[in-house]
Amino acid sequence: MPIQTPICDFGQKAIPFELKSTDNKILSLNDIKGETGTLIMFICNHCPYVKAITKELVEDCSELNKIGINSVAICSNDFVNYPEDSFDNMIKFSNENNFNFPYLHDETQEIAKAYDAVCTPDFFGYNNNFELQYRGRLRELKKFIPVKEGESDLLIAMKQIAETGKGPEDQIPSAGCGIKWKYD
Repeated sequence: MPIQTPICDFGQKAIPFELKSTDNKILSLNDIKGETGTLIMFICNHCPYVKAITKELVEDCSELNKIGINSVAICSNDFVNYPEDSFDNMIKFSNENNFNFPYLHDETQEIAKAYDAVCTPDFFGYNNNFELQYRGRLRELKKFIPVKEGESDLLIAMKQIAETGKGPEDQIPSAGCGIKWKYD
């Protein structure tokens, strides 16, 4: 049974971070800020929900970049118990899928906890003031196959945010595998 994201807490401010990217740079929230908005995504390498949408996600992020929205993905999973989500495998996954956005490693899981991220994928769409405006899905999936009908929910919402600074009132939660937390 997939875990669903909570309802969007409109206006909640983005939380600063500094994390290592798959190209070995330390990036901060301000480094990835877009002119009209910023999309922060919690994903991982092994989740079937993420794998089902990765191609379209890369395409959507390319479209969003053209309208001033920058995107970043963060992997926070416990890589000890889930080695497929190790930093080396993050590099492979981003290269194999032609990521056009930074892919960051949240090794301590502090950022996922600060954002209250719950699953992969979990999308946080911010306006140009780093105010949360979207916490929904990319699009409907049936048996891990995207249901194709026009632009994705994510793309439509983020375009609206770029134009108006506000996200759609009605949002369908994202659903996926729970973040794999480290347990001592």
